[in-house]
Amino acid sequence: MELLEAWLILRSVKGVSDGTICTLVRHFGGPKEVLSASASELRHVAGLRPSVVTALRKEPEPSVVAHVRKEMRLLEKGESGIVTILDAAYPRRLAMIPDPPPLLYVRGTLPASDNYAVAIVGSRKASPAGALMTQELSQQLAGMGLTIVSGLARGIDAAAHRGALAAKATTIAVVGCGVDRTYPPEHRQLQRDIEGHGAVVSELPLGAPPLPHHFPRRNRIISGLSLGVIVSEADQKSGALLTARFALEQNREVFAVPGAVKYGKHRGAHGLIKQGAKLVEDARDVVEELLPQFDGLLVDRVKNARFQETISQSFTPKERRVLSLLHEDPVSIDEVLMEAPFDRAEVMSLLLSLELRGCIRQVPGSRYVRTSC
Repeated sequence: MELLEAWLILRSVKGVSDGTICTLVRHFGGPKEVLSASASELRHVAGLRPSVVTALRKEPEPSVVAHVRKEMRLLEKGESGIVTILDAAYPRRLAMIPDPPPLLYVRGTLPASDNYAVAIVGSRKASPAGALMTQELSQQLAGMGLTIVSGLARGIDAAAHRGALAAKATTIAVVGCGVDRTYPPEHRQLQRDIEGHGAVVSELPLGAPPLPHHFPRRNRIISGLSLGVIVSEADQKSGALLTARFALEQNREVFAVPGAVKYGKHRGAHGLIKQGAKLVEDARDVVEELLPQFDGLLVDRVKNARFQETISQSFTPKERRVLSLLHEDPVSIDEVLMEAPFDRAEVMSLLLSLELRGCIRQVPGSRYVRTSC
């Protein structure tokens, strides 16, 4: 029996959880050794239920073997690969969660196992402002060398991936189907772009459809790959809150981006802030919290001028023009109008955009001061 075939057969044994598979292969040294272990040897593994011992000692059904061999033929095409929990390439942080997937299917290239990653998740029905804020936040973080992890869903997830791609940085999409499928279908090109600048990963076998129960499970992988999880825009029923709960269980940091108090799409994020999540206005709020976990090289990248350059590159020419007119001394809207070739409504919109990003703040008298960026 080939090693890969043994992995796929072991994963197919009914009633054996991911956590149990990981325990077994670590105990015996590999999947072939697990499948060939006697009942007596299996019983010596602490916590192993009798039903699991019985299941492991059964010969695999012919249908299981046929399915495994079909999957092996698909893998031989080379478009997708598998990384196992025993491989050096398996993400180090993910391996430390209570129930890591024993197998990760991969399209693209996983970053180094000790790579620094942060997850950004949120509503599938994101507002235009929420998507813009997320993309810019992702671009800022990616520009400092952080890998951006998300779930390739509509809305906030897509904005997070696009921000990383705009920074020409690495991003990982954890999907709730086989990596050889695209969901949602309109993200086919985005998925290809991610494969070219990172990886699309799944614990599900090739061809697996995007069934509803797949997505809650994949959320533990999103948080498990990351130092922390940022919830950008989420209502009280959003799946992003489940990712945040997984993050807490895995001893990861949880961050939340605030929004309008009466706007339902932000209630989930506001609830997290009430419970102690770090409030995020820009990338600095994230990196300051994570800084103790960074190595020297990444610390230097955070502190150097590239951070400011990354922020400035995320602005439109009009936003940069208005920002250039503001400084530490208060400036009125009329003063901005005198220098900027825009009408009042457009200036108000540009000022609001800059204020939402934390680059400026309003002071008494309808005046503005520059705070950062």
